[in-house]
Amino acid sequence: MKYICIACGKEITEKDTIGINKKLLGNKVKSLYCMPCLADYLGTTVEDLNEKIEEFKEEGCKLFS
Repeated sequence: MKYICIACGKEITEKDTIGINKKLLGNKVKSLYCMPCLADYLGTTVEDLNEKIEEFKEEGCKLFS
């Protein structure tokens, strides 16, 4: 499936970006954000999102590779 950022139109190909969208916005979400747009939408930074991704990976979350 091809994902396009709903805010800026950039193609989303990174599995972790898809995973963090689903983890934070809901597993059934169809519209995704690229990392900078997701950070802006959530009022955080890309660095904070990357830290959360690493935490979720350490917890064994299957949404992340």
